[in-house]
Amino acid sequence: MTVAAAAATPVASVPPLAARARAVGGSPVRDILAVTARPEVINFAGGLPAPELFDREGVAAAFRHVLEETPGRALQYATTEGEPVLRELLAQRMSVRGLPTGADDLLVTTGSQQGLSLLATALVEAGDTVLVEEPCYLAALQVFGLAGARVLAVPGDADGPDPEALAELTVRERPKLLYTVPTFQNPTGRTLPAERRAALASVAARHGLWIVEDDPYGELRYDGEPVPWIAAHPDARDRTVLLGSFSKVMAPGLRLGWLRAPAQLRRACAVAKQAADLHTPTVNQLAAARYLAVSDLDAHVARVAGVYRERRDAMLAGLPDALPKGSVWNRPEGGMFLWARLPEPYDTTALLPAVVRQDVAYVPGAPFHAGEPDRSTLRLCFVTQTPQEIAEGLRRLGRGIGGE
Repeated sequence: MTVAAAAATPVASVPPLAARARAVGGSPVRDILAVTARPEVINFAGGLPAPELFDREGVAAAFRHVLEETPGRALQYATTEGEPVLRELLAQRMSVRGLPTGADDLLVTTGSQQGLSLLATALVEAGDTVLVEEPCYLAALQVFGLAGARVLAVPGDADGPDPEALAELTVRERPKLLYTVPTFQNPTGRTLPAERRAALASVAARHGLWIVEDDPYGELRYDGEPVPWIAAHPDARDRTVLLGSFSKVMAPGLRLGWLRAPAQLRRACAVAKQAADLHTPTVNQLAAARYLAVSDLDAHVARVAGVYRERRDAMLAGLPDALPKGSVWNRPEGGMFLWARLPEPYDTTALLPAVVRQDVAYVPGAPFHAGEPDRSTLRLCFVTQTPQEIAEGLRRLGRGIGGE
């Protein structure tokens, strides 16, 4: 065949993307971070732990140890379920915090975000109904959307999803699961009280419902007393999946999370993980286990929480001058986020470009809603910047909202 003939060969279009890939968009938070990556921008948009607070020496020492003492094991393939030594140490930490757990109850995941994806694969068929709180963690909406689920928001109040509304929706829609972040929720920072958790567990027991309890922030408490996990409630023990993570208390770059679930579902998630990545990186697992064995993670978390408390307080102190009169916001007892609502007719999505021109950023509240969005809301992350940077960022925010 001549070159000319080859060049004239008809070229057909490649097959289209899967419908789920076309239907589910990217993360608005990631999009905003890409736009605001300039160093002069004070970024309240990301959910980024403060990097200067990472225990760099302790983590580095843990990696050095496993690479020097057990290099063959650290650099080799591992079991899908996770390194036994890490699972045992995780089980001990969970048991001490009030949820009796054995190593075999746990599956190590590549961040708790992977745990969500594995659960969607193991539980959700295309067209199944999934219930979420309103507003909801953005990446959970992405996961369930990619699984082809029909995502419905449970009406609620300041204490979280309303149990009566949950019961009504469960009877009417026959959902597979309820997804919730009950402690220092992303995006609102709220915490479900013990009574509300018990009521949700009771609904799940009466009506046959899985509860997916995501807890990446629970150890970052600044005020008040810890509230028991939903997974510890007698009504929910056989139907609650608890997700955890080292991202907020050790380092997000390790990409280490875990999933605690009843045996049958945990095994199904392990099979899904085999298809996804075989196993979470061995060297990271062993380094985390070494860190837990020789370092005091609780003391490190306490130090981080002390700094974050000051930053939360700095943001709370500056909000009255930064936001328009009539705005309201919460006072989270921990976590990383604060939720604010501006008075009508403010639209925080429409306002964002003017605010970014002032070299500051937030996340509009609308994308966090599975139902009708509240366009007057916004999420602010208060942990990444110093109190001085927060004060300056809020001054810029005020100028941007005011149209300067």
